[in-house]
Amino acid sequence: MLRLDGVSKVYKVGTFGGKRLEAVSHVSFQVNEGEVVSLIGESGSGKSTIGKMILRLLPITSGTIYFDDVDIATLKGSALKEYYRRVQGVFQDPFSSYNPIFKADRIFRVIREEFFPAVPLAAWEDKVGKSLKAVGLNPDQVLDKFPHQLSGGQLQRFLIARALLLDVRFLVADEIISMLDASTRIDVLNLLADLKSRGLSILFITHDLSLAHYISERAIILYRGCIAEMGLTEKIFNYPLHPYTKMLMASVPRLDKKWENGKTPLPAKPPGLTGGCVYYERCPAGIEACTHARPPLLEIEKDHRVACIRYRTE
Repeated sequence: MLRLDGVSKVYKVGTFGGKRLEAVSHVSFQVNEGEVVSLIGESGSGKSTIGKMILRLLPITSGTIYFDDVDIATLKGSALKEYYRRVQGVFQDPFSSYNPIFKADRIFRVIREEFFPAVPLAAWEDKVGKSLKAVGLNPDQVLDKFPHQLSGGQLQRFLIARALLLDVRFLVADEIISMLDASTRIDVLNLLADLKSRGLSILFITHDLSLAHYISERAIILYRGCIAEMGLTEKIFNYPLHPYTKMLMASVPRLDKKWENGKTPLPAKPPGLTGGCVYYERCPAGIEACTHARPPLLEIEKDHRVACIRYRTE
């Protein structure tokens, strides 16, 4: 369904844009029909940048993003409008998705004006009511309210209801529950799982390992804009291969044994290395050969790939 092929994003930074910051570097992966894929990484790893490029909120520096084998960068006019009927995003801060001077249900009026102008008002209101009930909202209690009168969880559900109205096939869910309380989190997660069972594909962007393990079939570990490891979620979590993935898993508190916090003393290595493994400066197992070239993603077993020189066989 959705496929990234060697996608990179470079920003010009510094005085007069004289320096380059590679936020995403040659990332390739795909999300199949009715599949949830988690994109995991710490802050600054490039997760949200990838999501914004998929939604065409940011231009791609190089590489290609395909949706149903069509390069999304070539979409214009009605074709781009149709793309947004099929691909939508829900972001971390729901309040930023609404104009505070308008009532929250204005997003539904905009959808009708842009995509369904021929639908009679009564039929549209019935459709909106059904979409709100599908995400666990009572239309009588949430419609005709300003954003500040609704909770973050209610606003997030509003955005998911918008996706249902558009009959989307692919959803970019970018840290959508990080600002919600615990009781609301599980409701939103279960809602996403229900939508997935109906055939919706989801790119679930998160830094929370437990959430990724709960909801996704496949996981991608991202570090400084590069894929460190990817594959079936169970394999990534139970048999991590990359030193960064192992560090992440070791950092999760355990109930069955004393938590050692996963920290490893960093070896003394020269900073600012370019051209080699991006994790070299933090890797306790790094060797001089890691500085020569960036390791490719190697398939260690079916549905499990890692970018680490230690697994190179030649």
